[in-house]
Amino acid sequence: MASATVKADPAVELAQQYAEKVLLLSQGSVDKHFDPFTDIDWDSPDFAVDAHDRRWILPESGDMFARHPWYRALSDARKIEIGLWRQANIFKVGLQFETLLIGGMVQHTFKLANGDPEFRYCTHEVIEECNHTLMFQETVNRIGIDVPGMGPILKRLTYVVPPLASIFPNLFFMAVLSGEEPIDHIQKSILRAGEQVHPIMRGVMAIHIAEEARHISFAHEFLEHHVPQTNPLEKLVLSLAFPIIMWIGGRAIIIPPRAFFREFDIPAQVRKEVFFGSSDSKETFAGYFGDVRALAKRIGLMNPVSKTVWKVLGIGGSTTRYRSEPDRTRAE
Repeated sequence: MASATVKADPAVELAQQYAEKVLLLSQGSVDKHFDPFTDIDWDSPDFAVDAHDRRWILPESGDMFARHPWYRALSDARKIEIGLWRQANIFKVGLQFETLLIGGMVQHTFKLANGDPEFRYCTHEVIEECNHTLMFQETVNRIGIDVPGMGPILKRLTYVVPPLASIFPNLFFMAVLSGEEPIDHIQKSILRAGEQVHPIMRGVMAIHIAEEARHISFAHEFLEHHVPQTNPLEKLVLSLAFPIIMWIGGRAIIIPPRAFFREFDIPAQVRKEVFFGSSDSKETFAGYFGDVRALAKRIGLMNPVSKTVWKVLGIGGSTTRYRSEPDRTRAE
């Protein structure tokens, strides 16, 4: 008598597939990782910071501010002065964001069961993010400007984001993407454009992009695996929260604190046009989230109501065909 065919449990198969993907990302951290004080020659003469070096002029491919007529009309000396401050502050913001991420990851791993593959991956990521904070702070130190990073209100996220990882992990990993996706998009745009940027920036960005690819991949995989398991009400809440979190996190990364505008007497109208009002800034900001919109669609979070929220916040638009697809519209 033929034995009965045993059907595999779909939930078990999905869990196994997810575990394999997470373990693959963990192995990637073992096979290819960087140390900021081994892989970057900070004391190389090429890395010296010169206040007259034109390579500190903001790159138009990666900075909305650099494309504004007000900045472009300045003398080279003033452009460099602003560029040094702006770049140092972006690295400081990146450091602060990574610190929030590290705190949340630790909260998340604390409650994981023995044998959970997420523990190993998240711990690898914490190690890499700690190295990123060292790398970013060293860059700020070398530039030598006492920049604040995030504004005072945004710094209060320090008390909100880490606990979020333990209580609402899906929301936490959305918050992770809200910062990682814009930074990754900007840095790749700069390197792809081949603009002349300072070797410190180029070296730091190359390492960050290489390791951030894993971090972004894990956040996508986490949400793809866990969000479909939520009930309809939770899924509705997540669909509405997703664009709001992207908007808040993205603006925290992109928009400088008011200290920047006071330091260089930048007109309020210029601030409004660069980061809020012009069609270029709106298009650029929305473009940072093409991969995230594609993810939302894949995991069932792009419904008519949430799509309206994306649009109202000014970050709606098309989805990418594949991860990190270059934005070719500007080149065209």
